Amino acid sequence: MAKNTDLPTRRRVLDCGLWAGAGLLWTMSGGIPRSSLIGKAAAAPTNASALNFIQISDSHIGFNKAPNPDATATFKALLDRLSVVNPRPALMLHTGDVSHLSRDAEWDTAQQLVNETGIETHFVPGEHDMLVDDGKPFFARFAPRAEPGGWYSFDQGGVHFVALINVARLKPGGEGSLGAAQLEWLEHDLNGRSASQPLVVLTHIPLWQVYPPWGWGTEDGAQALTLLRRFGSVTVLNGHIHQLLQKVEGNVAFHTGLSTAFPQPAPGTAPSPGPMKVDPGRLRRLLGVSSVYYVRGQSRLAIVDQPLGA
Repeated sequence: MAKNTDLPTRRRVLDCGLWAGAGLLWTMSGGIPRSSLIGKAAAAPTNASALNFIQISDSHIGFNKAPNPDATATFKALLDRLSVVNPRPALMLHTGDVSHLSRDAEWDTAQQLVNETGIETHFVPGEHDMLVDDGKPFFARFAPRAEPGGWYSFDQGGVHFVALINVARLKPGGEGSLGAAQLEWLEHDLNGRSASQPLVVLTHIPLWQVYPPWGWGTEDGAQALTLLRRFGSVTVLNGHIHQLLQKVEGNVAFHTGLSTAFPQPAPGTAPSPGPMKVDPGRLRRLLGVSSVYYVRGQSRLAIVDQPLGA
C-alpha cells in the first residue's frame, strides 16, 4: 500500500486511516499487497498445516479520558470476539502498551482478560509499560523467560517469532532504539537458520521510519533489517501509532496494528501525536484486532484487520 518511502504522503496516510475504519483483508502475492473490504471476520485458510494467530496492541488499560472513557471495556469487547474465530487461533501477540501507567492493577486486569480467552499469548512492552524500574515488573509478569534485556524468540508451526524491545532507550523526541547488545543477540539468534523459514518480528515502535518528527521509528532499525533481509518471508508487527499502516520492502512486510483503546492522528496531520477524540459513533470503527494466517508452502502471511465496530 505504501510506496518505498520513509515519509508517507498526507493523502496516502489519510487513505490508510479510512481503510482501517472499514476493515481490510490483506493478501500478499509476489511481494505485492492486495486488499479487499471486509465486514465480518474473514474465513481463515482451511489447510490443515495452516498457522493462524492474532495481533492485539495498545490496550492502555487504565486510560479513562475523553477519547475513550473505558479502555478496559473496548479491550474486553475485542477479546470477546475471539471466542467465535474459526479455526481457533494458535496464539496471540500483544505488541505493547498493555497498561497506561505501569500499575499492577492495570496489569492484573489485562492479564485476567487475556487469560479468559484461553489463547497462548506473548507480549512485548510499550513505553507505557516501562514507567517503573525500567520495565522489570512488566518482564517478570509477561516475559519471564526473556533475555536480561527483555528480548526473546520462539518457534511455532514452522514460523520463527522474534520479540524485540525498542522502548528501553528512547531517543529525544521518542524515537525507538534497539542497542548494540540486542542487535548482537539478534544476529546470533538468526545465525544458521534457513532463509526459507518465515519470520515474524514483534516490536512496539515501528522498525521503519514512519514519521521521525513524532519519534515514530527506530533509530537503528535499519541494522536489524539488514539481518532479516536474507529470509524469504519476514513480517514485522508493531503497535504504538494506533492506526493501520503497511509497507513492503522486498521480502519484508511491515504492519502496524490498530489500538484497542483510542486512535491517534495520521502522521503530520496534527501538531503532535496523542489520544484523538472522535465522535463516539466512530470510535469503535477506529479500534481493532489483526488476524494473521500462515500456510506452509506460501511465502507470505495473509492479514485481516477487523475494527471493533465492524
